[in-house]
Amino acid sequence: MIPELGLLALILALCLALIQASVPLAGAWRGDQRWMALAKPAAWGQLAFLMFSFACLAHAFLTDDFSVAYVAQNSNSALPWYYKLSGIWGAHEGSLLLWALILAGWTTAVSLGARQLPEAMLARVLAVMGMISTGFLLFLIGTSNPFARLLPNVPVDGRDLNPVLQDVGLIVHPPILYMGYVGFSVAFAFAIAALLDGKLDAAWARWSRPWTNVAWACLGVGIAVGSWWAYSELGWGGWWFWDPVENASLMPWLMGAALIHSLAVTEKRGAFKNWTVLLAIAAFSLSLLGTFLVRSGVLTSVHAFATDPARGVFVLAFLLAVVGGSLALFALRAPMVKSHVGFGIWSRETLLLVNNLLLSVAAAAILLGTLYPMVLDALTGAKLSVGPPYFNSMFVPLMALLMATTAVGMFTRWKGTPVRWLARMLMPVLAASLMLALIAATLHARSRWAAAGGGLLAAWIVFAGLRDVLDKTRSKGLLKGLPTLGRSYWAMQLAHLGFAVCALGAVLTSVCSVDQDLRMTSGKAIEVGGYHFVFEGTTQIQGPNYVADRGSVRVLRNGREVAILHPEKRVYQVQRTPMTEAAIDAGFTRDLFVALGEPLADGAWAVRVQIKPFVRWIWLGALLMALGGSLAATDRRYRAKSARSAPQTHIRGART
Repeated sequence: MIPELGLLALILALCLALIQASVPLAGAWRGDQRWMALAKPAAWGQLAFLMFSFACLAHAFLTDDFSVAYVAQNSNSALPWYYKLSGIWGAHEGSLLLWALILAGWTTAVSLGARQLPEAMLARVLAVMGMISTGFLLFLIGTSNPFARLLPNVPVDGRDLNPVLQDVGLIVHPPILYMGYVGFSVAFAFAIAALLDGKLDAAWARWSRPWTNVAWACLGVGIAVGSWWAYSELGWGGWWFWDPVENASLMPWLMGAALIHSLAVTEKRGAFKNWTVLLAIAAFSLSLLGTFLVRSGVLTSVHAFATDPARGVFVLAFLLAVVGGSLALFALRAPMVKSHVGFGIWSRETLLLVNNLLLSVAAAAILLGTLYPMVLDALTGAKLSVGPPYFNSMFVPLMALLMATTAVGMFTRWKGTPVRWLARMLMPVLAASLMLALIAATLHARSRWAAAGGGLLAAWIVFAGLRDVLDKTRSKGLLKGLPTLGRSYWAMQLAHLGFAVCALGAVLTSVCSVDQDLRMTSGKAIEVGGYHFVFEGTTQIQGPNYVADRGSVRVLRNGREVAILHPEKRVYQVQRTPMTEAAIDAGFTRDLFVALGEPLADGAWAVRVQIKPFVRWIWLGALLMALGGSLAATDRRYRAKSARSAPQTHIRGART
């Protein structure tokens, strides 16, 4: 009975989404306050019903109700309770329910947190989000019902959750990632509402900025957690594989970064209006594209659900409707927008425009490399693999250029910057960066040029940030001046610092890692990268739903014990699936990574040993960037009742 109540709640949520998508929009067009007022209760009711539906599915998992097909396919009575809960979003139907629930949560947050919005604008924003909810709920109910029964042939036990997903990464990664994916729907809704309203001014950009910052921060944390999950769980020791599904999350993050910077220009200077609207559409469209890639069955990936291709047809049709409809509206409205804002070559506007171009080209290059093999296969049947060499050759130079321009952009001013003053500010930064790059090249003789290049660009950003702080606090003194800089300024500094730390970590771990596959017997010691790894054999252990050979590897350096690592080779009993559970000794400047391979003759084991310098800096940098985005969203001016003054643009012929 409870699963049927969950399905009924989904249907009622769909009914409210239809009301939310239509009545408030008509009310905004007619100027009818009663119709517009329906947007908020419809959003709240939709969230309540989806929460109830989600709770019904959670009850089915926790009580081992294997009459529900989704539970039978993704759970088992021996599965620990925390994996039963995370199993709710471990496959297609449940993850889609989580997506719809998070979308309803974002909608409710906007309805409660956007009190300063004019009533008509809020009605349009919530109506657009209601349209998106309608599409996903139709998809969920029509093709992906998580409450479908297996009556009367109820299995005695379930097939178990995919062993790859039985990790803490599943508990935290998808919800945070979806918060970012779905969060871009808010920026999209604000952009479409502004186009419908016929008024592209600083106000809508200002209203949209905090929501966009939070969504971008969540997506960044989700990507970082996914990278860490792949690194620690898959046993390969890599942190990024240019997998199509990884690319699907990186593309909207890049467009979101461009959108954040473009929103700043639109709010403060009234420029880049068309750019900003287009970036908002692109960021959310790429989020929907990620949904299509994961759920359509067009690709095979360790991350993909590879479901019925018929579902992919629905998602593709929805994607085309959203992208096509929004671009058609943009094509009608955007040419009428006139911006009369001038700026020079050495201005903040120019540097932010370069930033937008580099991030957009990077996202386009990834999109091409991800989709081209699929399109070629569909049209000609030819198989083509686009791997890391392509992505690295395209992405790395663009990010290097972005790092170079980021530091310059910190010193530029709106409208224009005196070239001599700019050069005077940058020269000490360049000198200090070159000095640090030379030190990095000396310390890493094996990969001298890569270490020097990464060190130079990272130092370029860090020293530029320090120089800018000193310059801005010079008149009041450092201690008195620091509190006056404001949250947005510190958010920018924190995000740029995170960018430098992440990039430096990626460069150093990529070029300086040591990786060896060894044959080890009990008592054998092998030296790798200055560490001695002593294999002390394996023992068999029994887990809650698996058996494992648990190795013991003692790590010594200069005769002193550094760590004792316990990698495992597990076999999950229901699906009889072998899994490698790596053992990692984490450190701020290096990770020691040991993974068991296959058993060999004479009691020996294949063992993979890796030393990963500065790999933690990748995730530290990502977290710093996300923290910067979140801090920017807390700026007090976003809670003010009136927008800051900036040039306004009314679109001729639009009804307001």
